[in-house]
Amino acid sequence: MNNQRYHLIGVMGWPVMHSRSPMMHNYWFDQTGLPGRYVYFPLPPKGLPAALHALPALNFAGCNLTIPHKLQAMEIVDEVDDVARKIGAISCVVVRKDGSLWGTNNDWLGFLGNLKQSAPHWRGDAGPATVIGAGGGSRAVCHALMTEGAPEVRLVNRSPERAEKLAHDIGGPITVLPWDKRHAALEGAATVVNATSLGMVGQPPLDLQLDALNRDTVVADIIYTPLETPFLAAARARGNITAGGLGMLLHQGPPAWKLWFDLTPTVTPELRAMMEASIAGNA
Repeated sequence: MNNQRYHLIGVMGWPVMHSRSPMMHNYWFDQTGLPGRYVYFPLPPKGLPAALHALPALNFAGCNLTIPHKLQAMEIVDEVDDVARKIGAISCVVVRKDGSLWGTNNDWLGFLGNLKQSAPHWRGDAGPATVIGAGGGSRAVCHALMTEGAPEVRLVNRSPERAEKLAHDIGGPITVLPWDKRHAALEGAATVVNATSLGMVGQPPLDLQLDALNRDTVVADIIYTPLETPFLAAARARGNITAGGLGMLLHQGPPAWKLWFDLTPTVTPELRAMMEASIAGNA
């Protein structure tokens, strides 16, 4: 690698200035000694094609994509890998040596990395998983659970049509259940995941009774504002191991760095503390 080059990456979204990704990636530039910067791209949807096509000329190694660009980008980049096609969204774009754009999705790796760090003894094949929600985050979660050998994923969503499409696209033993069965769907589950926006700052909490939850069930949420949702707090109070959404954000970063720079940075306690302080409003 030529370290005389200034390495540029960034995140495209609309809105995007709330993202903590620059803090995380710029910490890794400092940690690794690689000269470069990770920047914000506040970009309305109509600007996405021109912005992505400009990356090679501007000497960017690639970028991350967040709402609302993850779907539109699939039609813009030159190649999309099988994982992103299955999940139905791109979270990471790589500028290849020939200037072409390659898209993948690292959200599922972020989910798994977070789960395995939060619950080191967790195994995907330990029993059924229950996933609440059928949006883009849920697609990444379900793909991750299938990859880790989950014998069944009980997918609960207000709109059964959306859940059925997810089950068809991801493949594997996914059972779609109606919304009114969400409480009973926790019985015997080894893993339970909230993949909706319920519980996020400004949103109502997830209405889910935890009476059927086993003590050894690992409970996760993909939300990181707040750092602990009411759902996770209730599960932790019952004695369950929990994994918040911040870890999912942190752990999708190293796979992206591997693709961009052939380096794998470390998710350190210091980095997590910095991110937590920022989200809590203390930095």
